[in-house]
Amino acid sequence: MADEFDLFSAPAHDAKAQAAIKIKALRDQLVRWAHEYYVLDTPSVPDGEYDRVYQELEALEKAHPELVTPDSPTQRVIGAVLDGLTPVRHAVPMLSIRTETDNEASGAEAFDVRIRKELGLDSSAPPVEYVAEPKFDGLAMNLRYENGLLVQATTRGDGEIGEDVTHNIRTIRQIPLSLPQNAGVPPVLEVRGEVYMRRDDFDALNRKQEAAGGKTFVNPRNAAAGAVRQLDSNITAQRPLSFFAYGVGEVTPAGSGGPDWQNHYAMLMQIKSWGFPVAPQVCLARGAGELVAFHQRMGAERGSLGYEIDGVVYKVNSRAQQRELGFVSREPRWAVAHKYPAQEMVTRLDGIDVQVGRTGKLTPVARLAPVFVGGVTVTNATLSNVFDIRKKGVRVGDQVIVRRAGDVIPEVVGRVALVPGADAALQPGPRSPYVPNFHMPAACPICGSAVVREKGEANHRCTGGLFCPAQRKEAILHFAARRAMDIEGLGDKLVDQLVDAGVIRTLPDLYKLGIATLSGLERMAEKSAQNVLAALEASKKTSLQRFLFGLGIRHVGESTARDLAKHFGVLDAIMDASVQALLQVNDVGPVVAQSIHTFFAQPHNREVVEQLRAAGVHWDEGVPAEKPPQILAGMTVVLTGTLPTMGRDEAKDLLEAAGAKVSGSVSKKTSYVVAGAEAGSKLAKAEELGVPVLDEAGMLQLLKTGQV
Repeated sequence: MADEFDLFSAPAHDAKAQAAIKIKALRDQLVRWAHEYYVLDTPSVPDGEYDRVYQELEALEKAHPELVTPDSPTQRVIGAVLDGLTPVRHAVPMLSIRTETDNEASGAEAFDVRIRKELGLDSSAPPVEYVAEPKFDGLAMNLRYENGLLVQATTRGDGEIGEDVTHNIRTIRQIPLSLPQNAGVPPVLEVRGEVYMRRDDFDALNRKQEAAGGKTFVNPRNAAAGAVRQLDSNITAQRPLSFFAYGVGEVTPAGSGGPDWQNHYAMLMQIKSWGFPVAPQVCLARGAGELVAFHQRMGAERGSLGYEIDGVVYKVNSRAQQRELGFVSREPRWAVAHKYPAQEMVTRLDGIDVQVGRTGKLTPVARLAPVFVGGVTVTNATLSNVFDIRKKGVRVGDQVIVRRAGDVIPEVVGRVALVPGADAALQPGPRSPYVPNFHMPAACPICGSAVVREKGEANHRCTGGLFCPAQRKEAILHFAARRAMDIEGLGDKLVDQLVDAGVIRTLPDLYKLGIATLSGLERMAEKSAQNVLAALEASKKTSLQRFLFGLGIRHVGESTARDLAKHFGVLDAIMDASVQALLQVNDVGPVVAQSIHTFFAQPHNREVVEQLRAAGVHWDEGVPAEKPPQILAGMTVVLTGTLPTMGRDEAKDLLEAAGAKVSGSVSKKTSYVVAGAEAGSKLAKAEELGVPVLDEAGMLQLLKTGQV
């Protein structure tokens, strides 16, 4: 090894130049060795030799800190603890793909039939070429490289906005920090894939946790997801994570330094050549027969793989055909996830508990005699609602079938008719007329508020939204949201700390917070605490519309809150309004009117409102003056896609201020559709119905003149 690094004979002007040469050589060698070990699984040197060279590089960088760069192997763990994860809007949305409902091999055939029909291929046309891939059970990730350097890693989030987890993704040694030069890497490249945890690494992690008396993890996916979302990258570095690439996001356009891939498989092989791991099972499949064969082969190998998969994915290989097929409901027509049948076992239903969710929904949860299903021991399973229980005909004491739906969420499928070969004591006996022995409570088991079920709905809900401890966090987050009271800095992590510590029990407690309480919280600096207090103080001056929306009344969104404020003018009139009076408000129907009336009929909700007023929250009241006719009055507009210079909320505000109704769906009554980048099914529907389509410039012209 000494010969390989004996570079000091090269001409150099000073010690710094010599150190720079040495550092580059060491880094290049460590990157090669890491790729051999973590990606190719063919290490060429023992661990001790890697460690020796790593320590040599570490010492040189310590002596010359000005030569340290972000892509150095020593910089995978930065060590800083963040205050929270930053939201990031994806340059190209991370769309989900449709799941084939037929779990059998025939599901692959059905997908091929749909594709051929959409492409207009008859029986004489050659088979469609697909790429077949395993469907990993992990966490989707977007890796952004600029000029060959990893600059950002983002979770999928809701597909439009994810969370910045760069500090943690840098710890995963399968993910390159920099890409090879002179290899055709475009200036901007986003590689997408799955962060996962191998089964052996998961088992070792749980053994380590048990030995230390710490928390063990339920399954590899949860362990991986929890590790990725840590605020401290040192914790993530201790969790053995892996990565497989399966696609790309934003790429510098062809002709500007970016590749012009003709098919999906060529793209995968290209990014593999740049150092990204691609699952070895990925292959080309021609026609339905080869898709079926892949599905069966992966099903047979599933148990022996080193990682969890819950199905396979098929993608049309040709990018030209992908463009022709397009999207439906923000899902690509050219791809499908084909899952394997869920695993089922029989056990005893020992009881049914009721959980109250963050939004007040009451969910029955089955308490089961422990049973091993799909790789984990299951003791609880979902029953959805009381109608689900009755439909399945299950009662406490029954032998029931438990399924791990999607290999993740356990559910009770139904009562067992007979258990072949089981002990007689376990047999359910003859089927008698079904008489349920479980009923939903009339009062919330957490706060005692009335439980209601709206007409036409299957779910029961607690009415104590501002009072119920189970809904406390959700109520605070909604109240603080930008479109409500706009309390900047009051996010998930801070709310969790405040509620878990018992500092905040109801909304008015927010306005009792002091600098000592906030700055004493974990990872809350005094400057951050002052910013939160300033935001709370600024939020006291609001509008009736925002305040009503912030209360989180069921069915009362921004539009309804605005209509209520316009119609009544003062809050007391809304609080005292009868159902009939509420029905006189624009677009308020019987369900919404009853929900508003029920909310303000709860004494504790009225008490919270009065306490907020006493804390200084105020707004201008009074019946609004008559306004001149608005330029877009009577029009209905639909927004879709991403506009070039403004967010959707901003566009919606402008349209509504001009009198237009902004709808979420396209119909014959729609006046205009405003379409931006990545517009999907709404744009297609507009074109089908002949509804005029505007871009952002057209929308601004409409706002200015009332016509285009």
